[in-house]
Amino acid sequence: MTEMARPREFDEEAVLDATVQCFWRYGYEATSVKDLTGKTGLTAASLYNAYGDKRGLFRAALDRYTSESIGNRIRRCEALPPLEAIHSFFEEILRRSLNDRQHKGCMLVNSALEMAPHDAEFQKIIDGVLTRIEGFFLGCIRTGQADGTITPSQPAAVLARHLLGVLMGVRVLARVRPEKALLEGVIAPALAQLVPPEDGPN
Repeated sequence: MTEMARPREFDEEAVLDATVQCFWRYGYEATSVKDLTGKTGLTAASLYNAYGDKRGLFRAALDRYTSESIGNRIRRCEALPPLEAIHSFFEEILRRSLNDRQHKGCMLVNSALEMAPHDAEFQKIIDGVLTRIEGFFLGCIRTGQADGTITPSQPAAVLARHLLGVLMGVRVLARVRPEKALLEGVIAPALAQLVPPEDGPN
């Protein structure tokens, strides 16, 4: 007879949210067990019993971040018309970047820079999320090209990849120079190139 898994004896969502804040601010390597226990209020034994080790906890925290931050943003924007959806996505990115007083940036992008180059598991996880974001852009562009609200001058896949690159650049820049004019200067030309020529400036 197999033993049933014991239910969590803590608020898992609250613990993961606290863990996200810890890893998001300091990164994986610089976050200590002491940081995690201090932020979550749990003992190291409780954390390890629940998540296995620091790596398992980081994996759970990254999943939580991508679901709550990136996943929810995509779902909100997907409910809008194609061009408006892309604009809304970047407006939220700009707003979050400018209000980021601790200059934490994006946990996913930070993890891509810190973990992906030398960690195959996290490279695959991060690639999956970036592919999902690219897929969101691609879906919007294809729909917009079909209904005439987005220019057909470039293949949808090319425009989607370009927007993904712009997003990554903005999130990295914002950690060092969270200046409105700078970030808007990166985003605005990328959005302008989506507008059909007949709807653009005369």
